[in-house]
Order: sequence, then structure tokens, then C-alpha cells
Amino acid sequence: MPQLLVVETSPRGEQSVSRHMTRRFVDRWRTAHPGGEVRIRDLAQTELAFVTAPWLQAYFTPPGQHTSAMKEALHLSDTLVAELLAADHLAIATPVYNYNVPATLKAWFDHIVRKGLTLGFDGKGLVTDKRATVLLASGGVYSEGSPIRDRDIATQYLRMILGVIGIADVTVVSGGGAKAVDLREQTMEAFVDQLQPQIEQAAA
Repeated sequence: MPQLLVVETSPRGEQSVSRHMTRRFVDRWRTAHPGGEVRIRDLAQTELAFVTAPWLQAYFTPPGQHTSAMKEALHLSDTLVAELLAADHLAIATPVYNYNVPATLKAWFDHIVRKGLTLGFDGKGLVTDKRATVLLASGGVYSEGSPIRDRDIATQYLRMILGVIGIADVTVVSGGGAKAVDLREQTMEAFVDQLQPQIEQAAA
């Protein structure tokens, strides 16, 4: 039974373009994978601490030498890694803040890039049997020919960090120009409708 892990990032609820993209993606994925399981990890609802000194101490200590405090420090990280490893398909839905991903999504990656679990001690990614879809909503448009294409840091970062852990099959659905929804120049439904073909292809 295939499993989809959805990582939601936006704190905007119903006002979030990326969350509406996710809804369409999950609906199509369920249709394409009858009986498949969908797990949602909502970072807006997860108390995801940034990396701290105790966390790093636990990270660099061999598991057999972990104290109870070290185990507690890595507990959420262990849970997030387990969710990722159990999935066949990873979908990351995120807005773009100042050309890059939100801090919560960066923190998620900091928790799941783990030596010996998702990253080999030789530096090679261990998560090689999965595919990923990025559902990205941005105010700016970074498509080919855009004068700000070189500022598309979010897409570059996501492709790079997913590749680091071994996920090479990455599809990006870019919802550029999403500020049109906030400015009421376009309805949410109309904006996401434009992306429907790409969303369906990514979920198939």
C-alpha cells in the first residue's frame, strides 16, 4: 500500500495558496492510488525547535551512548525521520518568503538530515527509493525569461537538499504570481485551476 507524506508549511490556513494546491494534489493522488495512505505533517501545528547545542551533542554521540536527555532531544527528529522513511512519495507544500523557504521548513530539513539514517557517513544520500513533489506558491514569477529568475533560491535549495538525502526524482509545481490572489486580482480557485494540469501529472 503506497504512502504519501505531505509536509505543510504555510501558517495562513484557508488563505494559503500552497495549501489549496496541496488539497488538489492529495485528491488526485488518492484517485491514482486507491487504498493508499496519506500522512500529514503540518509544520504550522508542530512545535519544531531549531537546532540547539544539546541537540547537536546528541546528534554527534553514537546511539549506544545516548543518555535519556539525548534521546529526548532527538525524539521529534526520530519521529520526523521515521515518517519520511515510511513514505513512498513526499509532497512539500510551501510559500516563498524573501526568495527562500520559511524557517519552519528549513528546521524540518535540519531535523531529517541525519547521519546514518537519511545520509550515509560517506556523504551519500540513503533515501533513494522515493519521489518528491514540491508545491510552491510565490509572489514573484521565476519562470524562464523572468528578470528575477536568478532569485529562485527556494527551488534551488529544495532540489539540492532533497538530492543530498538521495531523492533525485523531484517535480516542482510552481505557483508563481500568487500575490494576485492576495490583491484580489484573481480568485483562489481560478489561480489554482491554472496549475491543475501540473498538479494532476505530479500526483499520477
